[in-house]
Amino acid sequence: MSSKWNISGDFTKKQSISLNFKPSHIFRKAAMATLLFTAMSSTNAFADETSASGIEKIYHVYVGDTYIGAVSNEEAVTEIIQTKEQEVQKLYQDYNLDGGSNVTLIPEQVFSYETDDAATLSKLKEENIVEADSYAIQIDGKPVVYLKDQADFNKTMRLLKLQYVTEAELQKYEANASLEKLPALEAKETRIKEIKVVEAVSGQETKVNPDQIVTPAEAVEYLKTGSLEKETYAVQSGDVLGTIASAHNLSTAQILELNPGLTEDSLLQIDQEINVTVEKPLVNVEVVKEKNAITEIPFEKIVEEDDSMFKGETVVKQEGSKGKKEVSYLISQVNGAVVEKTVTKETVLAEPVDSVTVVGIKVISSRGTGSFAWPAVGGYISSQMGSRWGSYHRGIDIARPSNYDIKASDNGVVTATGWDGTYGQRIIIDHNNGYQTIYAHLSEIDVSVGQVVPQGAVIGIMGSTGRSTGTHLHFEMHKNGALVNPLSYLNY
Repeated sequence: MSSKWNISGDFTKKQSISLNFKPSHIFRKAAMATLLFTAMSSTNAFADETSASGIEKIYHVYVGDTYIGAVSNEEAVTEIIQTKEQEVQKLYQDYNLDGGSNVTLIPEQVFSYETDDAATLSKLKEENIVEADSYAIQIDGKPVVYLKDQADFNKTMRLLKLQYVTEAELQKYEANASLEKLPALEAKETRIKEIKVVEAVSGQETKVNPDQIVTPAEAVEYLKTGSLEKETYAVQSGDVLGTIASAHNLSTAQILELNPGLTEDSLLQIDQEINVTVEKPLVNVEVVKEKNAITEIPFEKIVEEDDSMFKGETVVKQEGSKGKKEVSYLISQVNGAVVEKTVTKETVLAEPVDSVTVVGIKVISSRGTGSFAWPAVGGYISSQMGSRWGSYHRGIDIARPSNYDIKASDNGVVTATGWDGTYGQRIIIDHNNGYQTIYAHLSEIDVSVGQVVPQGAVIGIMGSTGRSTGTHLHFEMHKNGALVNPLSYLNY
């Protein structure tokens, strides 16, 4: 009894034959054939003395490098291969299939050997022995996904680029590739300078189980994400985004990025499908764009002080205007995200013109600054200017202050004091810049006509004189003789 491992001189001849004469399979059996030949040489004398009728031939069956067993009839093996090839061909009609590409038979002539054909053939039937011609996408020399042919490989690589550029952009890029020199960018033009896969990607003809062959669209999904199918999670009762993210080793921000329709405030529904696939791209696509843009140059705002002008007065000496410049950029994107932006050229088309405003800084106590301070110590507006109780309220009412002091809202000269009908005790201050302010319903007046008062000086005490329903200040403002709303001028 002998086997491929027992070669102690009980056979007379052995040779290695692959069913499809594939060199790689013959090479894998080279070591075995060498051993057999050596043993055969040492037993030639014994074989010559043996009747040829006592020699039997058996066949050792391999699938790839895996030993399946021995059979006494190679036709049974061939029949299984043909049957499996026909069965698979029905499923993959467009593929070029080969049932014997990874099956090797090694015949051996022996004096005595018992084979278990049924067991070996049964085991062979369970093996995936039918392979299809395919085209492997290789990354750094290692196959990662299999396509039908080179045409599908080319289609896949183009489709991969279209994940990050439009069809129109890609067509223009392909057309420009034939030009020796690109024309200068036009104003506001953007074009693609380069599209490349960062990793070393190549293609290789090979044979593979047809189940492993995918479409170009599926190949692109795999290259982009590292997975052929997205993993989803069905929302259960009590789930929130945070717990779902934690259970899948993700952050809430990653969950939201993977599911564009979701926000942190989204109300999750039972059985709602949540994408939890962490994308691990096998390849990265870099797109370099050239962009020409017309951008504005902001102007400076210059303020000049003039001590001959009163504080609060302003004069626009020069109107400002924005400039323009033409800027060329190189923008690098990897998988759609900008990773670098570089200015390559900048041309000023129009210089900006600075704005110049002259402001007065001259301050005298009899002239207002034009900036009006809150005339009380705290408090709130209890009644605004406008229609009220069938009449027109000419100012604002301020009530519930921290104390009852009334203050001059700005520098000026007191022009009137005393009782004035419904105003009760009131004070009028002329600010000598077109503005007048009136303070009414006072319980006490602490200034006199002709007195110069600075901003913030106490001029009286809040009260409820005249037509009043309680202690408060009625504050009124006039500009060039016309009534104006104090709230448009007060700093409060």
